[in-house]
Amino acid sequence: MTQAETAKAIAKPIGELGGAFMLDGATYARGAELGFSGIDFYVLGRGGVLGDTIADVVSSAFFFWNPEQVRTQWELARKVMDPAKAAGEWVDLCHAYGEAHLPDFAELNRFSELAAKVSDAASPAGAALFAGWRALPTPGVDRPKARAQHYLNSLRELRGGLHGGAILAMGLSPAEAVAVHAPGMAPIFGWDVATIPVDDSSKSEWKIAEAGTDLAMARVLHALTAEECAEFEALVLALYKAVQAAKEG
Repeated sequence: MTQAETAKAIAKPIGELGGAFMLDGATYARGAELGFSGIDFYVLGRGGVLGDTIADVVSSAFFFWNPEQVRTQWELARKVMDPAKAAGEWVDLCHAYGEAHLPDFAELNRFSELAAKVSDAASPAGAALFAGWRALPTPGVDRPKARAQHYLNSLRELRGGLHGGAILAMGLSPAEAVAVHAPGMAPIFGWDVATIPVDDSSKSEWKIAEAGTDLAMARVLHALTAEECAEFEALVLALYKAVQAAKEG
């Protein structure tokens, strides 16, 4: 098993597990308690790691979002709370989600140990949200579920940043990438999918970009030995399977 094969194998589990708290009703219930109206909490909470900056900087990191949507939500949310404080709320919700929803899994701390090696060694180039997240406090080993959820999101943000670069390298726009891969998300991201032309060439370019993202992640995975990389893949897949089983049970 090569690093590229591992990167491909763990892409979906990392994406789903890392971002699960962002879709959880409890996250937005807390946002409402704080005075947010909905998606504005997502934009400020997730983007708050970038600091008290302008909307275009946030848009550069929210690669797949329409910059006008980001600007609207960022400016609306900043009337509620300082970005750094919102980021603190966001990371707390990430940790709380892990503690509430990750199953009892004996190897959680081992997963986090290996994930930390990958995260610590990764270049922040092209992955601003990952870089900001990495700077936040990480739960200790005495909170294994919160710690694991923290690293799941860290790796999700890392791959997301690398994926944006691969998309641009293929000549696709963010809007085209959304229309090809996640048309159902287009309204949330601020796009009208009916106005975005895509064809078989666009779909092929997206697939090549996805493979390019795997290669970029593979480079990061070289922070692990071959044995550790195989172990890491097995742990991610086992955790993903355990989460799915818990949902079905």
